[in-house]
Amino acid sequence: MKTTRTGTEEKIVQKPECRSMTGYAMLRGEYSGWTIRVSVKSVNHRFLDVKLRMAESLEPYELRLRQVLREKIHRGHIEVQFNVERGESAPVHINKQLLQSYWQAAEELKQRTGAADELDLVALMRLPGVIGGLAPTLPEEAEEQEAFGKALETHLRTAVAKMDEMRLAEGRHLAVELRERLGKITAHAEEARGLVASLRPAFARRLQARLKDLLNGTDLDPNRLAQEAAMLAERSDISEELERLRSHLQQFAKLLDGAGELGKKLDFLLQEMHREANTMLSKTPGVESEALAVTGLALEIKSEIEKLREQVQNIE
Repeated sequence: MKTTRTGTEEKIVQKPECRSMTGYAMLRGEYSGWTIRVSVKSVNHRFLDVKLRMAESLEPYELRLRQVLREKIHRGHIEVQFNVERGESAPVHINKQLLQSYWQAAEELKQRTGAADELDLVALMRLPGVIGGLAPTLPEEAEEQEAFGKALETHLRTAVAKMDEMRLAEGRHLAVELRERLGKITAHAEEARGLVASLRPAFARRLQARLKDLLNGTDLDPNRLAQEAAMLAERSDISEELERLRSHLQQFAKLLDGAGELGKKLDFLLQEMHREANTMLSKTPGVESEALAVTGLALEIKSEIEKLREQVQNIE
């Protein structure tokens, strides 16, 4: 977080942060006698994939609820569960016509059998269908339905905000780990850069030894040998790969300081970094200590890149 000044006013600017795609939140709220429960779960996914689980009577609100999710979340597999029911203080819905039918049937049976027991109203109310327990699932008036829809949206936004706190916390943890691995890659790359200058004479010695074996001791033209060694060194030079790798590392670190849909961009950069590491390996297959050292560093770089790719899969 940083503070900026505009004239005589101070404005606090929240530093953008990356988000994990893993999060969970559950919310219980009340609205006009209704109990609304919302649970939101998010896991990693290449795109935004939303699954809404709710009663059939709530389907008229599905599009507006999906829109809320699209506004707040860019990537991830999102599962939302809605449960809506009347609160404990809600009036009981009694099917009076059915209760009357049960009563008349019981009276007729009593008269036929000559039973002396009085009819038990409580027992009759326990018969199937007499007590609905819940009022109609949705408000009946259009104005009430609209207000109810806004209440669902408000509860969903609150639940998503709670889940977002978890996603931000996990994102901060991931960013720390990613920066640590970037530091390791940078250190390996700079060490390899320091060895580049020593590779040219190493390649010359390697070339000379191979040519002597092939020519069976025939004298070699020093100029020709120097020319061939220079060509081999040029084909084996990894300076450009190291420079591009440095640029990718800088871009990666800069993206981590941003916000929004970072995962795809970071993954693309890691693909480019992986390509540079593979090229470094293909250019330094030598047996001398300098080439072997660069090969070892390239392998370490490639290993760290693979670990980065695993972690980046969970960033939005």
